[in-house]
This record gives sequence, C-alpha cells and structure tokens, in this order.
Amino acid sequence: MPAPRVLISDALSPAAVQIFKDRGIKVDFQPDLGKDKDKLAAVIGQYDGLAIRSATKVTAKILEQAQNLKVIGRAGIGVDNVEIPAATAKGIIVMNTPFGNSITTAEHAIAMMFALARQIPQADASTQAGKWEKNRFMGVELTGKVLGVIGCGNIGSIVADRGIGLRMKVVAYDPFLSPERAIEIGVEKVELDELLRRADVITLHVPMTEKTRNVLSAENIAKTKKGVRIINCARGGLVDENALRAALDSGHVAGAAFDVFSEEPATTNPLFGHPNVVCTPHLGASTSEAQENVALQVAEQMSDYLLQGAIQNAVNFPSITAEEAPRLKPFVALADKLGSFLGQLTEAPIKGIRIEYEGDVAEMNTRALTSAAVTGVLRPFLQDINMVSAPVVARERGITVEEVKRERAARDYESFIRIVVDAEDMSRHAGGTVFQDGKPRVTEIRDIAVDAEFAPNMIYVRNDDKPGFIGRFGTLLGESGVNVATFALGRDKPGGDAICFVSVDEPVTDDLLRKIEEIPQVKRARAVRF
Repeated sequence: MPAPRVLISDALSPAAVQIFKDRGIKVDFQPDLGKDKDKLAAVIGQYDGLAIRSATKVTAKILEQAQNLKVIGRAGIGVDNVEIPAATAKGIIVMNTPFGNSITTAEHAIAMMFALARQIPQADASTQAGKWEKNRFMGVELTGKVLGVIGCGNIGSIVADRGIGLRMKVVAYDPFLSPERAIEIGVEKVELDELLRRADVITLHVPMTEKTRNVLSAENIAKTKKGVRIINCARGGLVDENALRAALDSGHVAGAAFDVFSEEPATTNPLFGHPNVVCTPHLGASTSEAQENVALQVAEQMSDYLLQGAIQNAVNFPSITAEEAPRLKPFVALADKLGSFLGQLTEAPIKGIRIEYEGDVAEMNTRALTSAAVTGVLRPFLQDINMVSAPVVARERGITVEEVKRERAARDYESFIRIVVDAEDMSRHAGGTVFQDGKPRVTEIRDIAVDAEFAPNMIYVRNDDKPGFIGRFGTLLGESGVNVATFALGRDKPGGDAICFVSVDEPVTDDLLRKIEEIPQVKRARAVRF
C-alpha cells in the first residue's frame, strides 16, 4: 500500500515536517502555496492530508478537486478558514489543535488585563515621546476586583486560575460548566446578567457561533457595571464594536483590550484611536512555544489518522484514540455491513434507524459505530456517503437515528449489535457479533438465528421451511455455474419461516434471482454485495 501524502501549505515548524517523515508519510512543504487558491486547487487532488494554519482558505471550490483528501489538520484552534460542511459532505475529517496554544492565549488575556488596568501602552508612548505625565496615567489595582469569565472551557479556566492567583474574585458564565467543575477550579458559576452586573473586568473565551455572536451586544453592554473593562482575546464578532465604542465615549466602559476583531486583518475599526483602548494584531497564540506545540500536535494527529485510523480533536466526527482504534475496527466493519445488508433489502423511504448495543460493545465508542451503521444503511441509495457525512445526511433527510445500550448481550455473546431500519413499508432488523477470529458475522435476521460470514457476493432468501427447497436451490445454482462458498440456514420453528444466506464466488445475475424466486417455497430472493 503506497505511503500517504501530506501537503503543508502554510508556515509550519520544521519539526512538524520531520514528524511526518519519521512516521513514513510523504510530505510536501510549500508554505506559500496556501495564499494562491488556484494553485492549491490544481494540486490538492494528489494528497491524502492537508496541514494548514490560518493563511490557507479551504473553500468548497478547492474541496471539489480534493478527490483523495481524507484529513485537514489546522494547527491552531479556529477553523473559520475551512468550509466544514463541504468537507463533511466529502467525508473529510477536519482536525484542530485546541490545547496547543491554551496557556499562551490565556497569558495574553492576563497581559491585556494588566495593560488596561495600568494604561501601560499609553504611558510607554508618552514617556518615549519625551513627556513625563505621571499624573495622567492613574491605574487601578486588580486585587479584590471581580473578574467575569464568559466561557470557562480550557482557556477560560486557565484565565480564571490566574485571576484567582491575583487575589481576584472570579465569576463565570458558561452553560456547559457543571457545579462540580466550578467548585474544582474555584469559580462562582453565575448567569450572564449577574456577571454583567457584578464584574469589574470581563474577559471572553467562547467560540464564534450564532449563539455567541455579539454576546456583548449594545443591550448587554448597558447592563454592565459602570467603569467595567472588557477584554477579548477569543474571536472577533463576540462584541458589538460600535456599541462598545459608544460606551467608551460615554465613559460607561472604562477601557477595552482587543486582540481579535470582527474583520481581520483589521486596518480600520471603530475601537481604533480611543485613548482607553489597547489593541494587538491577533497575537494570542503568538509565542514560539505555542507555534511549536500546535505544529507538532497537528502532525501527530494527522499521522495517527492516516496510519492507524485514530481521530483526535476532529470538529466533524467523534474522536477515536489510537488505543481503541484496533478494537473498534472489526465492530465498525460489523455495523457497516449489517447496515448495508438492511439497506439493500429496503426499497421504501427510510424513516428511522435504531442501533442497539449489548454487552461489551455498549461500553465502546458507539458514536463512531453508529456513524458506520448509518453509512451502511444509506450507501445503497447514496454511493458517495461515508462515516463522516452519514450523520449529517441522515439529519438533512429527516431520518431519526437512535442508540440503545444494554449491559448484557443477547444469546450469551460478549458483544452484540442489532440494527433496526424503520421504512415506510415495514421494519427490518438484523444483528451480529465479532468472534475471536476478529471477523464480523451475522447471527440474527428477522429474529431467526443464523451464523454467516460476510462475503463480497451473497444471496439472501426468505422461504417456507418445507422439504425440497434446499435441493432445488442447490441444483439451480449448479446449473447456473454458480459456486457456493458458504451456506447458512435458519428457521423460527419447524415448518415455519426460514432464511438462507449464501456466499458465492461471483456476482448474482437478475436472471438467476428470477429463477430462485420461482421455486415454490421462496418468498423473496435478493442479491447482496459487500
């Protein structure tokens, strides 16, 4: 199997390039290519992976040419420069490195807070201009002040910790912050309105979403304490900059320190020129340590995915660790093939898919397995679907996807997966397991016990359990020149409903299926391919 190829289209540490090489991955380092969309589009089809920073814009147009691309790795947190829906639709994993520059960004926010509290940039400019305006730059102490942290995730919690170290009282607004976690990190969890009312300094550490856009709107800025200072080292657009300028001009807001802006590069901005504003050009992650960390991290993550199937810090797919990837692999195959089997039997529109996990498999990474199951079910209808795009496609088509987990497995298996496809005509289900040989098997179809390995070409037959069927069926296959590899039978009771699942050496023709269905005992026959 040829070695994967990775393109680095932005400036990344030479150590990251070496990581790819050491892992056996072919790497092309072209740090200026990302600035030329046309050139990038012309070559992207040759690569399995693309490593970027912020300069490369991965648009839908570029992704149209990315026939072989499997993963995009962003060395940094923000993935605004990647059209994630387009990448997801093509089954491309998009990874970032959310922790590599956390400390650096948090420290920049603290530095901005000090600069704002003591007017350091303004005092520096005045002093170096030959002035000695000692009485002009009256600062405020941070000790004893209330620090309001909006967003108390990885970076926000570090800022909170530093604030506590400065003897500040820290209040935090974050809908996802549990009371236990708040106690653990030493902050008081409050609602947004209370934070706005109490905080002497507000610092933002949330991603840019439709819910967080303008979280400090004109209305919310008006709710803040008079004399508040506002810091934004997270994302541009979290603060209504025009409303903030008006509040600065009126004196309601004492000062603001911004590292990010609604439009970047920011050559003009409503905040520029105000005497109580400190601005930096998106330097939050700009330390030598952080640049090195995120570069090394993205190289390791991409290598793990391309070589082992491990997925870390993906923004459009559940994570799969390098340790669990080998254990998951046969169950991913099982879920995919069970889903594919049911999808090939289904002709009516699908309303819902339920995946039931029993036994040890219920403790595994079932989100990845569910994606595989949905992929299998929908593949007969949508040939280009994959594990990354399947959940989105199902949601867009109004197909409900449900997971059910049970501690004990059916029929004494250590692990058992059952998939139920609810279509407009009827419900269909099948189940299976992975034996010690690592091969997935079908062990249940329509509540009838069977034991069948998956094979590239198979014939599925529903029939009445009456004498003569097996002989006629075998004779017909022989007369048609079809060689049988395995033969699995099952029935619900003597003389009742029966099934036959046969693997054969070559594709099954429509003419052969028609002849099989002419056997008196046969209710239905279908060719199934995996």
